[in-house]
Amino acid sequence: MDQAPVTPPLVAGPFRLEPFRALRLTGTRIADPASARALARPYREVRRRLRAWEERGLLVQDPEPSLYLHEYTVSGMTVRGLVGAVDVSRRATRLDQRVILPHEGVYPAQADDLADRMDEMGVNPAPILLVQRSPAPLRDLLRQVRETEADQVVDRAGQLHRVWRLTDPDLQRRVAEHLAPTSALIADGHHRYAAYLKLQQRHPGTPADRGLAMVVDHDDTPLFLGAIHRVLHGSSLRDLVDAATALGIVVREATHEGALAALGPATLVATDGSTWVVVELALDDDRVEVEVLHERLVPSLGHGPSRTTYHHTAQDALHQAGPDHGIAVLMPAPTLDQVDQVVRAGRLLPEKATSFQPKPTFGVVIRSWRDEAASPD
Repeated sequence: MDQAPVTPPLVAGPFRLEPFRALRLTGTRIADPASARALARPYREVRRRLRAWEERGLLVQDPEPSLYLHEYTVSGMTVRGLVGAVDVSRRATRLDQRVILPHEGVYPAQADDLADRMDEMGVNPAPILLVQRSPAPLRDLLRQVRETEADQVVDRAGQLHRVWRLTDPDLQRRVAEHLAPTSALIADGHHRYAAYLKLQQRHPGTPADRGLAMVVDHDDTPLFLGAIHRVLHGSSLRDLVDAATALGIVVREATHEGALAALGPATLVATDGSTWVVVELALDDDRVEVEVLHERLVPSLGHGPSRTTYHHTAQDALHQAGPDHGIAVLMPAPTLDQVDQVVRAGRLLPEKATSFQPKPTFGVVIRSWRDEAASPD
């Protein structure tokens, strides 16, 4: 794998989310781990497996192209998103032309592997997750859609999904008009997005000009945006304190409880499992906490880190910290506005900076892009 992530190519507007004929698993197959076997190696057999599932009634393909409004609830949090085939055929040459906004870099080799896999399958298995503040007229239009009857399915995990199919051409046109001047931030799926671009370069002018995406309106059903904590292996708490002091960053020792209570905006917490410190950052030049950590503090450490691991819970990070192992650095959760601010300035966040939840479940909406036209091969 490449030594460092790179900025993927950028897609130019207008923002277009196009109808397609979705494949949809039946309720008992959604969220069933066994369903993933249909997408296992050899990938060239995936379409045959899906056809066999369709013959057995485990999978259906909608008869006409649709946009889809997909609503799901996880742990009391409801998310709704508009699902369609997002156009990735035009490249942006200036920042102000961008309509799909990555906030993290990608590893080209990983994107190549994903593109190869999708090329063999002819399938976009799951949508990348995009988030935006949608225009009010679009929000109102989709509110009217929700007043109509939805397809309802309960998956194997007991989670309720409601899906509205937007098949009316006039409704699709109105949605397209509202979406066209907007942009959307990638919440999840940076490598799949990069794979879409590679597929488009391989097969321009075909259905590979598009990839599967779900657009969530943050002002309607906001995603939860959580922190991802770090463990700096091979570095000591003394290394961190010395580096911060040399940089003029305030560091103070605290109790376990006092440190955790201080964690928040512009404040990090670090520990080796024995001693706890609070790191108070001055966020200059519109930088966010994770940028200061990786751009200023980590390069200034006297030792290491030999490697960095990433953890979605503080408990997992703390479990790996120790005087002989490394230090846990607990991060505050970023806000969507902070992430958007970084992206609008033309920067990318360090690796594993955000955790957008909950993600859509596999199998509710699948796109078979080779079914939309003759194979480009």
